[in-house]
Amino acid sequence: MPRLIIATGNPGKLREFRELLADPSFELGACEPTEPENGATYQANARIKAEAASRATGLPALGDDSGLEVDALDGYPGLHSARIGPTQDERFRLVLERLRGVPRPWAARFVCALALAVPGRPTEDFWGVCEGEAIEPGEASGGFGYDPMFLLPDLGRTFAELDPEEKHRYSHRGAAVRALVASGALGALH
Repeated sequence: MPRLIIATGNPGKLREFRELLADPSFELGACEPTEPENGATYQANARIKAEAASRATGLPALGDDSGLEVDALDGYPGLHSARIGPTQDERFRLVLERLRGVPRPWAARFVCALALAVPGRPTEDFWGVCEGEAIEPGEASGGFGYDPMFLLPDLGRTFAELDPEEKHRYSHRGAAVRALVASGALGALH
């Protein structure tokens, strides 16, 4: 059975990819890349991860980079969403501190770039975006990362309040994976 490596050490991302790529025709594994995410774009970081994991395992690998972009903060925290503070609570605090005094609603989006690295083939890129609003995080325990801070206004709920299937229908990562699947690139793994 063909294997696809998810280039992450983040258990939340790995869980989401297992749900999004529930395909019995290939097996998913994980490899945490050790190369620094020093790209200037989400896509560059996704490629760094995918290509490093593919080199390390000799297998096809999928890397992603994603971030929360708040319009009132000129896209902050953006590319550095996971690295602006040592804990998620600290990251929430830093974003909210910058938003203090800024009128609401705080238009925001989640962006996800995927890169599929397959040995002997050029790396392929895929995108997903989800528009919404940044809010003060609530107590919902679902999701991970900035999910409690990201509101889908049409639903009146945050990503953290959605069940996994519903979240995947709307999320940036879900959109990027749908683009990957629609491209037929995964079919070439067989």
